[in-house]
Amino acid sequence: MCPFCMAGAALMAGSLMSAGGLTTLVVNEFRLKRQAKGAAVRLVDSILMEMDREAQTTKRVLERIPENKLTWRPHPKSFSLGQLALHIASVPSGAAAAAVPDTREVPDFSQPEAKSRQEVLDTFSKSLESAKETLKKMDDARLMSTWTLTKNGQVVMSVPRIGFIRSILMNQIYHHRGQLSVYLRMLNVPVPSIYGPSADENPFV
Repeated sequence: MCPFCMAGAALMAGSLMSAGGLTTLVVNEFRLKRQAKGAAVRLVDSILMEMDREAQTTKRVLERIPENKLTWRPHPKSFSLGQLALHIASVPSGAAAAAVPDTREVPDFSQPEAKSRQEVLDTFSKSLESAKETLKKMDDARLMSTWTLTKNGQVVMSVPRIGFIRSILMNQIYHHRGQLSVYLRMLNVPVPSIYGPSADENPFV
């Protein structure tokens, strides 16, 4: 996993999971509704449902990648198109695996570049299924327990595990997917509908 993504996500998770934070409110509301209905619905179920829904959108964006532009980058400091796409595809399994132990050391990071669109799509499909299988094993207590990020053995951040999962496995994909849509626009590739009409595609007409 990208250390910048992990550190940024951990900081975001810490903010959201603080007293009165948005994620805390959402989790508490989810629990209250579940208790009121008497339904045996786990916290992870809402995550899995969102993952499936958002995966359809992410796949639409990844399918637009032009294979003859995988080495293209908008700026020397930016990922190439192939690097960014493969990073998005790899995030689910990498983030889910990182969430399993109670403590994770900030990793070294080197992002390979995809050789083809199919490599990206295959990686995303396998990564998504792997992540779902990992998360299905986590009960509510595990999701609400503390996850810690360290660097050289020193604590960088400690947050509830569900906050880390929300920030890096989910929100971080949405962030990078937005970046990728900008890459497509700059390359004059029609941008698919994401959360509504794009300039090229309107699902409501």
